[in-house]
Amino acid sequence: MTVVVPIGSAKPAPEAKPERVGVLLVNLGTPDTADTRGVRVYLKEFLSDPRVIEDQGLRWKLILNGIILRIRPRRKARDYQKIWNVDRDESPLKTITRAQAEKLAEAIADHDHVVVDWAMRYGNPSIRSRIDALTAQGCDRLLVVPLYPQYSAATSATVCDEVFRVLAGMRAQPILRVTPPYYDDPDYIDALAVSINAHLATLPFQPELIVASFHGMPQKYVDKGDPYQAQCIATTDALRRRMGLDASKLKLTFQSRFGFDEWLQPYTDKTIAQLAKDGVKRIAVVTPGFSADCLETLEEIAQENAEIFKHNGGEQFALIPCLNDSEPGMDVIRQLVLRELQGWI
Repeated sequence: MTVVVPIGSAKPAPEAKPERVGVLLVNLGTPDTADTRGVRVYLKEFLSDPRVIEDQGLRWKLILNGIILRIRPRRKARDYQKIWNVDRDESPLKTITRAQAEKLAEAIADHDHVVVDWAMRYGNPSIRSRIDALTAQGCDRLLVVPLYPQYSAATSATVCDEVFRVLAGMRAQPILRVTPPYYDDPDYIDALAVSINAHLATLPFQPELIVASFHGMPQKYVDKGDPYQAQCIATTDALRRRMGLDASKLKLTFQSRFGFDEWLQPYTDKTIAQLAKDGVKRIAVVTPGFSADCLETLEEIAQENAEIFKHNGGEQFALIPCLNDSEPGMDVIRQLVLRELQGWI
């Protein structure tokens, strides 16, 4: 039996929503406030991540809650206060990451179905809140951009872990892509060289050598298979070739060690102290593993390590800024994003 439905009674199909693509820049994180409480909240989240501290057993929990979170937040709060963006009442990392997202959105504005946002792995704005915001704007595809040139489980992988946790609770998941590390990308290496040369030209002195300081990690993590050290070496080798420098003029070191385990060597602070003792009077330090200036560059390098250098006989010390939201730095991010968006835009 054939049923004829009058045309007038048929319901119109709902209008299809245009597909939108979300691009989420993610950096490590920052306390919400530069006081002891704010730093304690941040450190608890950070140091409770098994990607950062792999052994989260009872002994570590006792150390973390009984010692570290009682002592370290007060000292770190003083360090944050030295570099805090008072006008915005936030850390420089948050200020710069926001600027990177805004400039990326402007640079790809001709793709009007692409929405750019930013988040922090630890602290705020959280990855969960920004994925929720992007999907609420109709983004059914998501490109996550970990802002780490070199991959490590403690940085890039934990970003993915958190993204997957968020998606695990969603009924309608966006299609997901994640940008790869860009440690030897020619655009990145060229941007580093251009930035270094431009900054050196502004200094009132000529450095005798440059120290390339990367964030450290426990040696045992690399022994278990983390590719981070190899990628830091590859970045430094590529930068030496690009700038025409040998290992005596561009030295690779690792900073920010924590705890009692052996970390990747050579250590930045010990290297800088030894250089001064050996008679080196003028150095510059670049931090190619950081896409934005933060506590580890603005306080640990520019202040603590500058003092170590001068205390041991050095005279002139300069920190070369990270790529941040500079034109060369934004070119790197833009090219990376456009390459990974192929097929979606």
